[in-house]
Amino acid sequence: MNQGSVLIGDLMRESGVGFGTSGARGLAEDMTDAVCYAYTRGFLQYLRDSAGLPPGGEVGLAGDFRPSTSRILEACARAVRDSDCQPLHCGRIPSPAIAAFGLQQGIPTLMVTGSHIPDDRNGIKFNTARGEILKEDEAGIREQRVEIPAHLFNDEGGLRETGALPSVDTAATEAYAARYLDFLPSGILAGRRIGLYEHSTVAAAPFRRVLAALGAEVTRLGPSETFIPVDTEAIRPEDVELARKWAAGGRFDAIVSADGDGDRPLVSDERGEWLRGDVAGILCARFLKADTVVAPVSCNTALEKSGWFPHTLRTRIGSPYVIAGMNEALADGRAPVVGYEANGGFLTASAIERDGRSLPALPTRDALIVVLAVLLLADHQPVSSLLGELPPRYTASDRLKAFPTALSQARIAALHSGDFEQDRTAIEALFGADFGEVAAIDTTDGLRITFASGEIAHLRPSGNAPELRAYTEADTPERAAAINRRCLEILEGWRP
Repeated sequence: MNQGSVLIGDLMRESGVGFGTSGARGLAEDMTDAVCYAYTRGFLQYLRDSAGLPPGGEVGLAGDFRPSTSRILEACARAVRDSDCQPLHCGRIPSPAIAAFGLQQGIPTLMVTGSHIPDDRNGIKFNTARGEILKEDEAGIREQRVEIPAHLFNDEGGLRETGALPSVDTAATEAYAARYLDFLPSGILAGRRIGLYEHSTVAAAPFRRVLAALGAEVTRLGPSETFIPVDTEAIRPEDVELARKWAAGGRFDAIVSADGDGDRPLVSDERGEWLRGDVAGILCARFLKADTVVAPVSCNTALEKSGWFPHTLRTRIGSPYVIAGMNEALADGRAPVVGYEANGGFLTASAIERDGRSLPALPTRDALIVVLAVLLLADHQPVSSLLGELPPRYTASDRLKAFPTALSQARIAALHSGDFEQDRTAIEALFGADFGEVAAIDTTDGLRITFASGEIAHLRPSGNAPELRAYTEADTPERAAAINRRCLEILEGWRP
């Protein structure tokens, strides 16, 4: 890549590494050291201009277990030093752990992770001292012009020298565990038998530590030395079978896990059936006795139908939009305010007070809070019994992989002109034989179709990868899954 002075917005177009719904994402081979260096300098330069980032201050860095993460962390650390700041290397810890530490210490942080996507890709999540960057911050970073010194990089954009990344400081790890151990009574999980599906998530160690410290009997399951892209919105068939196999002997009250960077939970019932993320989010909000719950339009409508919460708010998909919705609720004087996404990642905009203990606000996705909330809400009854307390609405989600974003946008645009009657005709021509008449259309994010039957199909391009996602909802899990499969079959073969 060209070195010297570069505008971040131009670098995005040239490199193919751009902002998605959770930070910068791209192919690992496109995320060269020089590209990651430039992104980090642009981020810190923006903070210096907009938030008065002081010279010499610390910047927290962490990462996941992807093969490319160590290299990218080194490039980011060099950029931190060249920005007149000090890198604080927090190691391989969950995204919410590094974000919470930044909030606690009042410092910016970044997490090198591609989250749940395959390890041929990676990304960088940026957090200011107030929390994760929002859409207006992304716009400000794009406008930064930074220097990429030619002497630092070879012709392929690789660093010529390493050594900028210091040794690991465990303060963020300790603070993340203390966050929950200080909030919950000692021994509150005594007698619970928990299976911990470790695979390649950085959440494995903190999950194990906190659950055991609270009294649970924890059994380690399925650790992997190679990276496994666990997606909590589209759970792999092999992970479905693993959970059922592990649960078959009746050894566990639940099996728990998370995606690669530990911000999206997986929680099963005693039978090894994984809970949908948007169901786990409702249960977590109930355990925390939320006044206001903010969730994207893709999440299960059992949220409203349950009648458990005085206020609910729907947003576009992506944590920046959920955070904006939570901030709106806070400005209206509501509390506690929480949010979650269809992937189960849970956010708290307010401190949660209980029995004289306080859980500080963490307005970024977290998985551990959901695991703990579901286990404690069950209160020694089967986890499966919690589902019986919810209205019978079920969701399913999946995606067409390697489906170019432009193609996804074109397919959806062919069904949405802005004229309801015209759009209803086009949608019914495509889907009517399978799903019937169209009752409503919502374009808050992508195309969300409610049929006269009450069934829902929501279509949108992924914000993180070249994928076309489908979210569906119906009165039975089998029907929701069938609708999902059929939607994707139709869209894959359709030529508008």
